[in-house]
Amino acid sequence: MKGLFLYIRFMKIDQLHKKFLECTKVTTDTRNISQNSLFIALKGERFDANEFAKEALEKGSKYAIIDNPKYYIEGKTILVEDSLTTLQELANYHRKHLLNIKVIGLTGSNGKTTTKELFNVVLSKKFNTKATTGNLNNHIGVPLTLLSFDNETEIGIVEMGANHQKEIEFLCSIAEPDFGYITNFGKAHLEGFGGVEGIIKGKSEMYQYLDLNSKVAIVNLQDNIQVEKTKNIERFTFCTDGNCDVKIHSIEANPMVKITFDNTSIQSNLIGLYNANNINAAIALGKYFKIPNEAIKNAIEEYFPNNNRSQIVEKNSNKIILDAYNANPSSMNAALTNFFQLSESPKMAILGDMFELGKESHREHENLVKTCLNQSEIQFYFIGKHFYGCKNLAKNNIAFFEDFDNFKNSLQNNLPKDSLLLIKGSRGMSLERTLEIL
Repeated sequence: MKGLFLYIRFMKIDQLHKKFLECTKVTTDTRNISQNSLFIALKGERFDANEFAKEALEKGSKYAIIDNPKYYIEGKTILVEDSLTTLQELANYHRKHLLNIKVIGLTGSNGKTTTKELFNVVLSKKFNTKATTGNLNNHIGVPLTLLSFDNETEIGIVEMGANHQKEIEFLCSIAEPDFGYITNFGKAHLEGFGGVEGIIKGKSEMYQYLDLNSKVAIVNLQDNIQVEKTKNIERFTFCTDGNCDVKIHSIEANPMVKITFDNTSIQSNLIGLYNANNINAAIALGKYFKIPNEAIKNAIEEYFPNNNRSQIVEKNSNKIILDAYNANPSSMNAALTNFFQLSESPKMAILGDMFELGKESHREHENLVKTCLNQSEIQFYFIGKHFYGCKNLAKNNIAFFEDFDNFKNSLQNNLPKDSLLLIKGSRGMSLERTLEIL
């Protein structure tokens, strides 16, 4: 068995790639097996997918890549030293193998997934495009995204997430993007990055890759940090003021974002000024790829957000801005700023804890509560142990709850009517459960 392991372990990547091309898709989950798929057995803290290789083959997988010789089945399993490393190396080889594709990489603290989806709908008006599914944007998701591209794919859009230094650098080395875009530098994953400066440094690894490889950056000229970071890179720019490649003439949000460029008006289905630059970047990218203005307009107007991201939901007599997919200090402040300026009344904000803030957690939660102290016409509910640590700031219109169950009991006794609600919190808070109460 040892000799067999050494032989298969060093199967050349081009040979492995030929095996991959025989398959219909790649999966790491036996629940998503399809006929003639390639199953890659990954290990986690609480599982070892090598144990499920036989099951994957029985369900229809053509091959299974494993890294434990105990589960070897001759002719059906491919034994490697490390399945995760193999997944990443195979993805990079496949990316190089696709000679006619253009890859767009994007990262940032907020708005990545919405921007990725806008890029996709705009570019698909002219090109055969594929993009990251959901938020599969990490060291596993990025390789899986790349392996979903084929010879028919003209543009591949790869979302890249990160919560520590060198992660974007690594993902760029796998995806090798031809174009890069950073949505913003916000207060997300402060704990892993070690503060705001660490976030800027970590996300800017995208720009370092573009610079070293003579690629193109899509840049918002209203962001001074991004302007500075890209001064030596070829770039295609957009702005609302000054000289740039794509000029945005007007932006409104009440509550949906409306944008005008080149005498073309776009009425989007996205809420809040914080979504404006996501749309602007999609317009700029569309212009770069010479997509007609009317097609750009139609693509953006046809896009509706989902998955608890800036959705408008109506429950009984209430209108709800549901933004419960994620939250950090930057996105929370942006959502509240937009909410404060909306003219409807009465209004209620249901806000959940923000995670991964490390030693800055109490200060950031407290600062957020303080931004609400003068909004006496709005009823605020703050939920979670981090916000509960700020309960000394409670007022008649500001209430704190240590957990969702306590909040649920209170809301059931005070159900809003004919109100505008904002629901926002980190994914782990699952604040979309509020809809069941309403």
